[in-house]
Formats: sequence, C-alpha cells, structure tokens
Amino acid sequence: MKIVLAPDKFKGSLTGLQFCDAVEEGIKSVLPNTEIIKLPLSDGGDGTIDILEYHLKGKRVTVKVNDPLFREIEASYLNMESINTAFIEMAEASGMNLLKKEEQNCFNTTTLGTGELVLDAINKGAKTIILGIGGSATNDCGMGMATALGYKFEDEHGKELVPIGKNLIRVKQINSHNVLSRLNSVDFKVACDVTNPLYGEHGAAYVYGPQKGASEDEIKQLDNGLKNMATIFKKQFEIDVQNIKGAGAAGGMGAGTLVFLNAELKSGIDLVKDLVDFDTKIKGADWIITGEGKLDSQTLSGKTIDGVITSAKKQNIAVAALCGSISLSNEDAEIFGISYMDSVMASTKSLEDAIQNGYSYVKQMAIKFAKTMA
Repeated sequence: MKIVLAPDKFKGSLTGLQFCDAVEEGIKSVLPNTEIIKLPLSDGGDGTIDILEYHLKGKRVTVKVNDPLFREIEASYLNMESINTAFIEMAEASGMNLLKKEEQNCFNTTTLGTGELVLDAINKGAKTIILGIGGSATNDCGMGMATALGYKFEDEHGKELVPIGKNLIRVKQINSHNVLSRLNSVDFKVACDVTNPLYGEHGAAYVYGPQKGASEDEIKQLDNGLKNMATIFKKQFEIDVQNIKGAGAAGGMGAGTLVFLNAELKSGIDLVKDLVDFDTKIKGADWIITGEGKLDSQTLSGKTIDGVITSAKKQNIAVAALCGSISLSNEDAEIFGISYMDSVMASTKSLEDAIQNGYSYVKQMAIKFAKTMA
C-alpha cells in the first residue's frame, strides 16, 4: 500500500513535517510494509518558506531591510538557485508580528522592506519571484514595495511622498522614470487567497483596517486613498484594478503587485503544489492523508486540504483528514471528497492538552486509521 502524507501545519502545535513523522510512526506500527511518501504543504501563508526549503533545498538569504515603521531589521527569504526562483514572505519584512500591539496601525506603515527583499532577490539572479502576502501590517497599496524598486509617488507639487497608507490620498502621479530595468525580465507570482476588491465596504481598508489598528476615521481616509490610487492606476497604467479579484489583499498589495510588478495572482496552495510537483508525486497512491488545525467550511475554499482533494479527485485517490478540530458534518465531508476523518478534539476536552500533546494524538489517530486498513 502506498500512502501520501500531505498536511498543512497545526498552528502552535505541529509543523507539517512533525505531522508526517507522527502519522508514519502510527501507520508503520500497524502496517509495517506500507510505502509512505511525505509531502507536507502550505497555502502560501506563514510557514511556506519552511515547506519549500524542505522540498526544494533552497538557501535562506538574510538581508537588512526596513520594518513597517522604517526601522532596520534583518529579514530572510528563500533562494532556490537550481530553478532561479525566490520565495518571499511579506510578513518577514512587513508583518504584524514585527510590531508591538501599540505600534500596530496601517495608517502609518509601509511595505518598503518587502520591496527591499524583492530587489535583493533580483540582484541575486532570480528569474521567478513568488510572493506570499499573508500577515501584513500595511495598507499602502504596495507603495513602499514599489519605492524600493525605483517608483516615486508625488503630490500635486511634484514632491515625493513617504510611502505609507496615510499618504495614498495625496498621490497625484507615479513617477516611473527610474524603475529598475530588470523588473520586466522577472516573472512574479503572488500567493493570494482572498478575493476582496481594492476599495469599498468589502475592500482592504474596511475589512482589514480594524484588525491592523486603524481608527474609523483613518479607515475612511485609507479607503479614499485606495480609490485615489485606483484612479491613477487606470489613468497612468490603463489597469482597472477594482475589477480584479484579490486586488484588496494585504492592504492593496494585490493591486500593487499587479501594477508595479505585472504579477499574476494565484491560489497559494496551487503555487506550492506546482513548485513541489505534487500531482506527479502522488501517482499510484491508495490514500492521501491530509490535515490541519481546523477543518470547517472555510477549509473548503482555497486552503491546503481543498488543494489536496482537488488533486486526489483527478487521480481517484481516497483522502483521509486527521485534524485538530472538525466542525463539518460527515455528509458535507463526503460531498467535499473526504472518505475518512478524525480529530484530536474527539479524544481530549482540553485545547491546551491538544496543542501540547499534538504529536501523540496524531499518532494515535494514524494507528486507528491503519487498523481500518489491516
């Protein structure tokens, strides 16, 4: 029997690889001759660097960049020289995790550091750059990132503006005379799993501004600023970003990457699966065992398990889901394409116990699953 293990992480408890080790131990204790293939995945959010490093043996590159408040920090990205590709997590340089609670306010933050990582990757020869844009602390429509690459954002007097959310409304024109010439020879792909438009009630400022520390008044100003940028993008670059799904991702970074980098917005899990050649590696498998911290209706739209099931269906491979918690009915799971499921929370009443002893619980679930195969 051939079983592929393709989980996401259990946030705060297990990495994808630890999940794989636990399941392998459990299965082999019951079915010692089973062929196990470990293919941990990620949907482009935090932790994707670790997954790609494991599969593609890339090298971490550390660079001094600006954090969201223009302070110098060290941030890293993954350089996969063998395929001339770099993977950059926006959160490394422009993430909420870099700021104290009282510092978090996307009215005053910048994506400059993300642009500095992009610049370094281009200087090191990357021909393809994949940008994961989850976990950002910003709402600057990619102005900061673009500034690092030579764009200038000017007010009505031609004066260059500081690239922060607060100044979106003051931009009158975008000066692209000194943009890095090599930008056109790089293929940019953006891992983007939200469909929010750039502005409006479902846009970047109104939906994500509150959790990034902006006040009601600041959110209104940010939304007007994003509207202003959309008008400029249409006039100067002939791109109507408001009609593109995902333009509002990461404080308008979706729109910024489309315009400034000519990027393609793609599902994060699809990007990761393509990079690790997932569909080829699962050929001939009897089962794929996947899992993540929580299995619910949201998991069914663009998350790792959704991506695993999509690939499994194409090759008629059965899918088992071993998760932290499950709030999905058996009927819904079956319709979705899950043939077997189990959760840690079914064996423990304490979340703390589940998180601390995740490895042991996952191993026990794998033993239980293997016994149904024996």
